[in-house]
Amino acid sequence: MDLVDRIIAYEEDRQSEADDIRLFSELVKTGKAWVLQGHYGRTAAAYIQAGVLDAKGNILVDLVESEEV
Repeated sequence: MDLVDRIIAYEEDRQSEADDIRLFSELVKTGKAWVLQGHYGRTAAAYIQAGVLDAKGNILVDLVESEEV
């Protein structure tokens, strides 16, 4: 699945929280979190502030896999 498909799945709430975290990790690593609409930057910043991601986009928590929504 390419990035656009993953963003659409996120917006349609069709993926797990672990997949959301992986998406935001990629968005931070590539810098796209800061150029997409404001929600993405705010959500990325919230993940960073919560200690889920670091400022470089690395995932800092163990991801628990769950069934897709």
